[in-house]
Amino acid sequence: MANSQGVRAAVVILAVLALAGCGGTTTQTVTQTVTHVRTVTVTTTAAGTTTTTAASAPCAAGSLQGSFDVVPGSPGAGQISYKLTLTNTGATPCYVSGIPQVQLLGTTGGALPTSASAEPPAPANPPKVSLQHGGSAVAEARFSPDVNGTGDSTTGQCQPTATVLRVTAQGGGTLDAPIQPPTPVCEQGSLHFRVFSAS
Repeated sequence: MANSQGVRAAVVILAVLALAGCGGTTTQTVTQTVTHVRTVTVTTTAAGTTTTTAASAPCAAGSLQGSFDVVPGSPGAGQISYKLTLTNTGATPCYVSGIPQVQLLGTTGGALPTSASAEPPAPANPPKVSLQHGGSAVAEARFSPDVNGTGDSTTGQCQPTATVLRVTAQGGGTLDAPIQPPTPVCEQGSLHFRVFSAS
């Protein structure tokens, strides 16, 4: 009887071991680490960068520098073109518009006959050309340097040679723009200007 109980106990132990081997489930936990790389671009502005400020006042003569130079290749049919360039040398922005108000001066500094007009006709509200420090605007003029017209000398040169174009600034004052090369302006100093545009 004791031997029979021992065999039964051995069978139970074997059955338990068999069940443990067959029915057991093993769980594994896997941890994954994912790294995201993000590139950030930072743009820096170099020191000394200037910002554009709209001009709210017309340019005064004290902040302008000017020149009145022949346009290469422009002579033809008794006409020639010269370009007036005004540069803002002041610290603050300013603007010019329309056609310039000018006076021709001779070799001795005396005033010569001068008549400036817009060609083609200027618009009722010409655009304002804003000039930052160092910025320039140009107004081109067409005229005759050698064809005598009404009111000119009938013999020889039509008018005395002009060496300076005196410009009255819209913001007040006058500045002298050297004429290069000096030239007579016929038809009593008739200058047909285009309105100012950015250089």
